[in-house]
Amino acid sequence: MKKLIGNAVVGQSGGPTTAINATLAGVIRGVLENVHDSSIKTLYGMRNGVEGLLEENLVNLNEVFENEHNIALLENTPAAALGSCRKKLPDPAKDTEVFEKLLSIFKKYDIRYFFYIGGNDSMDTVAKLSAYTKDHDYEMRVLGIPKTIDNDLVVTDHTPGFGSAAKYIATTMLEIIRDCAVYTTKAVTIVEIMGRDAGWLTASAALGRAVFGISPDLVYLPERYFDMQAFFNDVRKALETHPNVVVAVSEGIRFADGTYVGEGTQSGATDVFGHKYLSGTGKALEIAVKNEIGCKVRSVELNISQRCAAHIASLTDISESVNVGRAAVRAASEGVTRQMMTIVRTSDSPYTTTVGHSDVSEIANKIKTVPDEFINEQGNDVTDACLAYLLPLIEGQTTVEFISGLPAHFII
Repeated sequence: MKKLIGNAVVGQSGGPTTAINATLAGVIRGVLENVHDSSIKTLYGMRNGVEGLLEENLVNLNEVFENEHNIALLENTPAAALGSCRKKLPDPAKDTEVFEKLLSIFKKYDIRYFFYIGGNDSMDTVAKLSAYTKDHDYEMRVLGIPKTIDNDLVVTDHTPGFGSAAKYIATTMLEIIRDCAVYTTKAVTIVEIMGRDAGWLTASAALGRAVFGISPDLVYLPERYFDMQAFFNDVRKALETHPNVVVAVSEGIRFADGTYVGEGTQSGATDVFGHKYLSGTGKALEIAVKNEIGCKVRSVELNISQRCAAHIASLTDISESVNVGRAAVRAASEGVTRQMMTIVRTSDSPYTTTVGHSDVSEIANKIKTVPDEFINEQGNDVTDACLAYLLPLIEGQTTVEFISGLPAHFII
């Protein structure tokens, strides 16, 4: 394997998570720990992903993270410390201008290593950049590092960021259930959870059942078509057993004709990747229950708190995220390119994992949904097998630094 000497650049893309900075910290650690290898001389951070790279908005991370305290603080800081973007690169066969500019920037800063931390759409960027640099004889190692609370990337067992979001959702659901249980008045509380095409986050709302035997009465995922009449019947049946019914729903649940349940409450706007902005599913169901059943009803939208609750992060998630970032640097220095790093589960009990990698072109633009065996026959709850898969991912508590009672964050 030919030793490739040059500089590296790392960026963050897509929706932030509690663990995306832990992965960035892992990349930083990987570079600093291999400083004697001298393959990577300087690690630059691109502010706001490829958008910032195109503007040459770079920061020297070697200088920012000269001490261990800063790196450790970064690991427990939510959101994307370098900033993010949702820029879709064009087809390089049809529009070369953006790629020509990126290649000129790579040459200007002697960038030979490119690390992109992101989700499905970000892996599309990695695949396109890998192909373009190879076709234009610029030796460069381009790696994708997974990040998404949605847990919807194929090949990898799970994604960094998901475990912490799942822990927050499971904890919040337990607290909501406790709160709702104090009254005897018949009431329905509907909790809307993120998840467009994959219901992994909503499935995690039921994790309390595996530990305390307590979970929402009903759980609806986008993997099954939603039937309003069946929903009304499920709610009525639950109200017969106790007065306070709690329901967890994915924002992306759809009717059999493909329309979103909450479509009537949404703007209809889409992002650059063509995804509709979703919200309002809980409110739509709140109105439907009020009109059909007539009991007290309210909806709660967890919204972005699901992805930034660093105060209750999963230690497993943060540790794995650091390891994935560190492993990406090691893999790149060994000649790996055009790959996405993956988490491989090697044992369920005890829970153990290793870090691998797979061809990014086989991952980009594909979605890993919750399998049938993880959803009950009625389509209104998840199975114990699902909880067994999820539970190890939320284990452990991080050590958060507090100042005057508030958690400290690191700002780049």
